[in-house]
Amino acid sequence: MALLTARNLCLGYESHAIIDNLNFSVNEGDYLCIVGENGSGKSTLMRTLLGLQAPISGEIIMGDGLKLNEIGYLPQQTIVQKDFPASVREIVLSGCQGRRGLRPFYSKEDKALAEENMERMSITDLSGRCYRELSGGQQQRVLLARALCATGKILLLDEPVSGLDPKVTAEMYALIKELNSDGITIIMISHDVSAALKYASHILHIGDRVFFGNKEEYLTSPAGEFFRLQQTGEGGEADA
Repeated sequence: MALLTARNLCLGYESHAIIDNLNFSVNEGDYLCIVGENGSGKSTLMRTLLGLQAPISGEIIMGDGLKLNEIGYLPQQTIVQKDFPASVREIVLSGCQGRRGLRPFYSKEDKALAEENMERMSITDLSGRCYRELSGGQQQRVLLARALCATGKILLLDEPVSGLDPKVTAEMYALIKELNSDGITIIMISHDVSAALKYASHILHIGDRVFFGNKEEYLTSPAGEFFRLQQTGEGGEADA
């Protein structure tokens, strides 16, 4: 069943379109990677999926009873966010705000969920630490635990390995794949096409060329041709 469907989307600012006539769907259990050139509209699409920005035209349809406050979101971090002076437990628990409604305090269930997701991300031993004292990889695990407190269905991830070293990058990709294997639907913006093709089930390529389909189809599409040439060494020095 489609959790999310984009139909004839036109995205941009002040009627200036960046993306036009975009159509795709995300089914339960999918792992969709959104790739494309810088400035192609990937972040604009992510904000639109989160309901933070209205499309110029077209619509996004939520299925299977999915609500906006049930979407877990891991944003691309800014310098200010990395220096946030709160404890790990406080940040993870804040992911339950959408569940809290009008209640002034977090419930026992909220606190138990936060503890569960800290354990899931192997950061329980960091719960009392200040977030800004953590390494980049540890901070991403904290934010992922926070996002998991908001959802049991779908995660939207914006460049989740940006700035991480190769070892931590590999660990983060493995962690995200494990979550997907556990039944959580993943939508991830990535500049790393190699990783997208390794882990994702589907690719959405936006830019001068637009493609949506499975990763095998992507490699034989015009949008995926450049990457295929790079992989096979047919691109030559001009494409390096």
